[in-house]
Amino acid sequence: MLFKSILSVSLNTVYVNLHGKKMIRILILIFFCISSIAFAKDTVPKSEIEIKLSFVPLVKQAAPAVVNIYAKRIIEERRSPFSRDPFFRDFFRNFGQLQPRVQNSLGSGVILSADGYVVSNYHVVGGATDIRVVLHDGREISGNVILSDQESDLAVLKLNSDEVLPYLELRKSDTVEVGELVLAIGNPFGVGQTVTNGIISGLARTGIASGSAKGYFLQTDAPINPGNSGGALIDISGALVGVNTSILSRSGGSNGIGFAIPADLVGQFLIQAKEGRINFVRPWAGMRGQPINFEMAASLNLPAMSGMIVSELHELSPFSKVGIKVGDIITKVDGLDINSPAEMLYRMSVAGIGTKVDISYLSKGLTRTKKVDLVEMPNSNVKDIILSPSLIFSDLHISEMTPEFQSKFGLPFSSKGLIVLDTGIIAGRLGLRSGDLLQEINGKSVETIEDAISAIGSIKNNGSIVISRSGRRIALRFRL
Repeated sequence: MLFKSILSVSLNTVYVNLHGKKMIRILILIFFCISSIAFAKDTVPKSEIEIKLSFVPLVKQAAPAVVNIYAKRIIEERRSPFSRDPFFRDFFRNFGQLQPRVQNSLGSGVILSADGYVVSNYHVVGGATDIRVVLHDGREISGNVILSDQESDLAVLKLNSDEVLPYLELRKSDTVEVGELVLAIGNPFGVGQTVTNGIISGLARTGIASGSAKGYFLQTDAPINPGNSGGALIDISGALVGVNTSILSRSGGSNGIGFAIPADLVGQFLIQAKEGRINFVRPWAGMRGQPINFEMAASLNLPAMSGMIVSELHELSPFSKVGIKVGDIITKVDGLDINSPAEMLYRMSVAGIGTKVDISYLSKGLTRTKKVDLVEMPNSNVKDIILSPSLIFSDLHISEMTPEFQSKFGLPFSSKGLIVLDTGIIAGRLGLRSGDLLQEINGKSVETIEDAISAIGSIKNNGSIVISRSGRRIALRFRL
């Protein structure tokens, strides 16, 4: 009715004021304007001009695949520092203890497959004992976390449902460009599903997001608030560009700087979840490096300030096996530029374990390219032990060295000794901390569990321990 009225008025106006060919041109223009409005009501916009007319078709297409998540977790009670000491246990039975309490969290999630795989943020569902997933139409479905990773701040849930569910397709992350229109769909502050719009503001943002997430992000100015975490960032075709994870804000509210985890990494999480893994496994580089800065580029006569210089290599590293050495500069992975260790790890992670990647690097002024196998971190059959009460350091939990501990605690790949996993009462009072590298006990070097037990057994009245902590050598002396 509205279109008919507009058309009638327009025709009458044109008929009175215009004649001939000019009137025909005006009629054609009016027709196309009305057609554009009608088109916008029935189809997904494809161009910038069309998208400005309305986001309604796009939202109707994508919103059913975005869910609200309500999670509960039990916060464990705080233990008394005297609870493991038999003498003080009875005197300080309730000291420092808190009653268990329920912590609620809310966020969003994205359905990735018709059979009910959902991705969200680790900080939304990690450690949850009860998860309720609310679909777009208001129905509730329970779900369980089947794969999670705190470092990436991602988790995959499997919904307890047999029905076919709507889902979003994943967009290839390397095709995303700065300036693209995007929509953020989520559940901010628990008010219900909400849609905001913006653009892609930046690519390859590393190490600047708040929260637990580390790595490689897309930046957007689409308003993101608490509760949007785990929600969808989609392009104008309705494909998933990324999963919203955090914001940069002093007030806690949106300041137009939000971060999303790229869809390529989300896709690898889905693959590993369907393979039955419970923890996300990244390819192991056995390598450390640092970005090239201005001073480095100038001293090395580099044409551009880009790439990552290799500062350390493990003897078992797949990069070492193809001839890459300390001091070489890695510039590309599969033809894509890399400028930081975080970006390097991201490129390896999205390629996936069991694949090969082309590594381009500078060595002695020459550009070379080698294929490198992406493998899991080697697991050696090392021993760990919790010392018995018969030994002076009872409850001390130590382990022999592994590449995992070297990476976790930031230890040099050449480091030797035993890792302290838990100090127990006595060693804790002496000054040991979790993550310390235990190198000597009573003047004897220790690299194996047998070395440690023998050295501790030799202690009579006086003793000493030598540890390495954050690269510093520390000697601790004690008297029994």
